[in-house]
Amino acid sequence: MQNASVFAEEIRLAALETFEALGFGHVGGAMSVVETLAVLYGGELRHDPKNPAWPERDRFVMSKGHAGPALYATLALRGYFPMDVLKTLNKPGTQLPSHCDRLLTTGVDMTTGSLGQGASSAVGIAMGQKMKGWDARTFLMLGDGELNEGQVWEALMLAAYRKLNNLIIFCDKNGRQLDGATKDVLDMGDVAAKFTAFGCYTQTVDGHDVTAIAKAIANTKGQAGPGPAGPGPDGPGPDGPSMIVLNTVKGHTTFVADLESNHHVAFKPEEIAGAIENAKTRLAKAKEALS
Repeated sequence: MQNASVFAEEIRLAALETFEALGFGHVGGAMSVVETLAVLYGGELRHDPKNPAWPERDRFVMSKGHAGPALYATLALRGYFPMDVLKTLNKPGTQLPSHCDRLLTTGVDMTTGSLGQGASSAVGIAMGQKMKGWDARTFLMLGDGELNEGQVWEALMLAAYRKLNNLIIFCDKNGRQLDGATKDVLDMGDVAAKFTAFGCYTQTVDGHDVTAIAKAIANTKGQAGPGPAGPGPDGPGPDGPSMIVLNTVKGHTTFVADLESNHHVAFKPEEIAGAIENAKTRLAKAKEALS
């Protein structure tokens, strides 16, 4: 298993250098999911870059498809395609569109971008895995602004009814969406309580803490130690879908976090250069901490 703290900083740096080559993009929403991607692709997700179409692999659905650049950086670092392909993001002829497309990008399991639809797709994929009898899981990443879509809640009801304990959902709760703060556009209130009411085994963690994320995933399998978040040291996991609410910062560790409107941004060369230098420093410190 790759060290998740180091891997997270590698993903952050690669994603920022990808945005630098383009000059604009969904930097904020990409930066808030970096740590979760590091945990998943650092060892939690069962996949094979040498055999990306392996039928019995785990699947990952980035329902908030505008965070695709973070996923692309992750896939490149894991060897799905050469690193220099990242510099072609959203350019003519690219295999890396601004939103995820499984027909264009090796390693992307589901096309997304129309918010809410990724939830339904992930439920269908998890159901298919169950019907095939595969020991495989489906991981789904939702945005908190995406929760405005009724389709998400319809999908959750079906997942609970079908007892899809192979479906692990993340909600990137960064408090922002395209038109502003989520509480001002449509306040969803206590989302964790809502997820529980819709039949999910729900946990809330710091979405920038790789250890907390990894433990929450372990809890979904009944592998974590006893405590308020876990089912016990050796006990079974939940009998339905799991939800992990990630408290995050949109644009985490970058200048984007301080912007009033930070969904899709154009930036000055010195702004992205500063973010890249900060990412390099963070990466060096993460590596140093291992020595």
